[in-house]
Parts: sequence; structure tokens; C-alpha cells
Amino acid sequence: MRQQYAWRSQVLAGALAFFALAIILQMTRIQNSPEAEVFRQQAENYAYEWRTFYPNRGEIYDRNGRLLAGEKMVYELGVDLNVMTDAHAIAYAVSDTIGMNYEQMLEVLQAPPEGISYVVLADFVDASQAQYLQELKKALNEQAPEGALGGLTGLQFKVHPQRSYPENSLASNIIGFVNREGKGYFGVEEKYDTLLAGNPVRVLVPTDPNKAFEIPHAPDGTSLVLSINRDLQAAAENILDASLIEYGARDGVIVVMNPQSGELLAVAATRRMDLNQFWNYNNIYDNATDFNPAISKTYEPGSVSKILTMAAALDSGTVTPNTTYLDTGSILIGGVTIQNWDRNPWGVQNMVGCLQHSLNVCMVTLSTQMGAGTFYSYLDTFGLGHLTGVDLAGEAAGRLKVPGDPDWYPVDLGTNSFGQGVSVTPIQMLAATSAVANNGRMVIPHVLYAMLRDGRQYKVPDQFGASPITEQTADTLSEMLAISLESESSLALVPGYRVAGKTGTAQVPVNGIYDGTQTNASFIGWGPVDDPQFMIYVWLETPTTSPWGSETAAPVFSEMAQRTVILMDIPPDNIRQQLVKK
Repeated sequence: MRQQYAWRSQVLAGALAFFALAIILQMTRIQNSPEAEVFRQQAENYAYEWRTFYPNRGEIYDRNGRLLAGEKMVYELGVDLNVMTDAHAIAYAVSDTIGMNYEQMLEVLQAPPEGISYVVLADFVDASQAQYLQELKKALNEQAPEGALGGLTGLQFKVHPQRSYPENSLASNIIGFVNREGKGYFGVEEKYDTLLAGNPVRVLVPTDPNKAFEIPHAPDGTSLVLSINRDLQAAAENILDASLIEYGARDGVIVVMNPQSGELLAVAATRRMDLNQFWNYNNIYDNATDFNPAISKTYEPGSVSKILTMAAALDSGTVTPNTTYLDTGSILIGGVTIQNWDRNPWGVQNMVGCLQHSLNVCMVTLSTQMGAGTFYSYLDTFGLGHLTGVDLAGEAAGRLKVPGDPDWYPVDLGTNSFGQGVSVTPIQMLAATSAVANNGRMVIPHVLYAMLRDGRQYKVPDQFGASPITEQTADTLSEMLAISLESESSLALVPGYRVAGKTGTAQVPVNGIYDGTQTNASFIGWGPVDDPQFMIYVWLETPTTSPWGSETAAPVFSEMAQRTVILMDIPPDNIRQQLVKK
């Protein structure tokens, strides 16, 4: 009998050993199977959830480190309906603090949509208001009877960043703005939106608060340093605002650029908005081109473009500075008679006199002598009708009609030579004329000076465009323009500094007909002539005290130039030249 039990025990033990071995083999197989990786991943993901972390938007500074755009912390005010004790108290406290409608807020709390346990009462609430409500909630909890809850129980505060502009409207047309969805519009905010916004990070994060240290941080967006000089920008805006009042102009633009690098130092337009209140956009601007007319608004430039015509004539060998012609006061081209601005003859003139007296007949003579092929080839190389590539959102290309276009006529060869029948933007004229101030080489205007990333600053290199004229032509023309201003004792002259430049007065086309009562007055100039460090463009729309650029835009240029040399610390010519000799 004992042997029989022993045999049965051995069989049972063997069976159990076999099953144990089978279980071990199966576990080993499962652990090494493809499905095992899925199970392990599910186990690791337990008590985790997918979340997206958004980086702080990069800041924007002027060239001297003054903050132009940054971030401030604001709050979302919401209510957890599951723990709310007093809807009336919450509605009253919140509405009284942030100025919302009490009845509407109470209705939201008492009759929320079905299935909703959390409602948002307000967002983008100022930190000071949120702090007051937090302190009030704490005080009510402390005053509540033992075992009871305060009247603001359920009120919750969620902090998040909001774009902030400490200078309010200063340089608003350059900076642009960010809406509450985090999207940039206009200017730098739109042009560099992706760079400023950074890259969101989507990761698994622990729901266990004890593992909060594992929550990642999304790297902040790239901060930008602009070429803009904050003080020069403020000066340009103040001078422009005063000039509109003084000359009765409708709108205006002042742009200050370094003609050797293309760095934009100031871009002022008369319609500006407090970027912290971007929702007022439609109340300020009629259309998008008004936000920054320096790059977006096209117009006929008038006589400032005579610089380009003269540059082409000199560079092509058509004339020299001493070439003379007989000005009879009118000239026939394409079956149309064109006259000087004063409708008078000026007799024998050389090319300096042509610029000094801004003679239309002279320009038509030059363009016809060059011929359409040569003339339009130069204007095309100067960039008329093309984007400059300025790094601000919303640039317009303008229009240059050329032979072969359905709306080009032979008379356009004449009118285009003195700035009629061609549309440009102020930034285009700056880029084109920079070739004259920069030894024949055009610059590409830009506002980005450097980028800040991971604690390092990366300088953005200057970029250059075409070289439409030779260095000799540029130097010759700069001297001619300087002499022409000095010879007429122009209101554009700057005491202590020799400058070159040209006025512009262009009639405004209305329904295809030039309105003799409305003009665009402008002036473009640069200095010091021997070492140009600033180029200034002034455009006044329809001044009423005088239609002439020589009497309106020229003195504004002089005033802006005087502020520029002070703020840029440019010594007067005699001192600067003495320092060079030493």
C-alpha cells in the first residue's frame, strides 16, 4: 500500500513539476514576444497622460536692449460646479472686480449646459484683479463657521502668459501684434511668428503629483533684437505728428535707415495703435495697407525719382554733370506736351541746374536720349516694381509699366522719368536710392539685428542687392545733389553737416485724372555726404498749407536729421574730419 501511495505521489509531483515548467516556459515566451512590448508600454503609461506644453513667446528688444514686446501673466477665472457653494457670492465678487454683468454671470453658474462641471467666467484677467479675488476667497474661508466653506468655494484661477507691449503704441507699425489665440499679425510679430512662438512639446506626463518633477519645460521661443533705436523712433513719431498739424497733411511717413547696411533705425507712420488693445484695429485703420504705409502703401513719388533718372543718364554715359541743354519750358513726347512744374522756361542749364530746379523737361530729355530699353533696364535694376525683401509682413511691390505692357504708352517714357505713372512704396525708394549713397550698391532694408537663443546672441548679417550704377556714378551724383541743395539754400540743409537729397511733389491721381489741388510731398536725403550714416525719407500726404515738397517735407527732413545726428552721436563734419586726420 505504501508503495502505491509513493508511486502516486511521484506521479503527482512529476505532473506538478511539468505544469510548473510549462508555466515558466510560457512566461518566458510571452516576455520575449512582440506583444510583451505593448504590455510593458501600457504598464509604463499607467497613471500618465499625453499633454502639450507651449513655450513662452520670444521677446522683442530695440538695438539698445529696451523691451518692446514681452509676456505678462494673466488669469482664467473658472468655477468647479461640483464644489461651488454660493453662485450669488461668486457672481457678485467677480463681476464687481472685473466689471462684468452680474446677471449674466449668475445665469451661467445656475444654468450651465448639461454635462458641464467647469465653466469659464472670464479670461485674460489682470494679475492684480486675480490676486484680489484670491485674497478675498481666503478671507471668506477663514471667516466661515467651523466645518463650513467660504462663499467663493469653487472659484479657480489658472495662470497663463499674454503678450505685453510696455511702450503701448510706440513703433506699433513695426512690431505688429499677437491676438489672444497666439497668432502674430503685421510687422515683426507676423514675419517672425514661427521663430518667436517656438515649438510646442507633446509628451506623456505623470498624473501622480509626487512625480511632478518629471513634467518637461518647452524651450522658449527665440527673442529678437531689432535694428530700431527706441529714442530715434520716438523722435520720428513726435516730429511726424507735429508736421501733420503744421502743414495740414492727412497722413505721413518718416523712415530712417543706415544706407551702408540697410538697418532700419526708425519707421514712423501717423496712424498708430496701442498694441495692448489690438481689438481697436478696425477703429483705427481703413484697410491693411494703412498699418505700415512705409512698406504697404503705393503712390506716385514725383520728383524724388529724378535721382534714379539722373543716375541712369550719368551711368550710361548719356550725360556728364556739365552737359548743357536749352530748357524751353515744354517738350512733346508721345503726342503729349509736358511742362516744367512752374510752366516756365529755364534757358541753358547743366545737369546740376536740372536737379536744383527739378526740371521735368530735363528729365524727359534724358529718358528719350537714353531710349526706353536703357531707361527701363536701369529702373528695373533699381528694384522698381519689385519687393525689396524687407523683413516686415505686408510689403507691396508697386508697379512699373514697361514697353509691351497693354497699358504702357510712349508718353510714359517721359512721365516715368519724373515720377508720374509709376507707383512705389517709401521702402522701395530708400532701397533704390541707397545705391547712390552706398557707392553704387543697393542694400536690403531690414529690422532684425540679432537673435537670442539659449543664452547666446546671433548677429544677423547685412544683405545687399544689385549694383545698378558704378561707384564713380554714385559719388558724382551725391556731389551734384549736395551742391543743388546748397545752391538754392534749401530748407533741407542741416547746420554743421553736408547732406545730399531731392524733393518730390507729385499730383495725386483721382479716378485716372490728376487732381491739381492734392499732392504728395516728399524728400529723400542722406548724410554726411563723405560718409553716409543715415538716409531719411519723408512723405506727407496732401499737405494743405503748401503743396510743395520743398516747403513741407524738406524742413521735416532737416529737423529729423538734426535729431538723428544727436541720437546717433555723429560729430559735425569739421570735427569728424579733424578726428580722421589725427
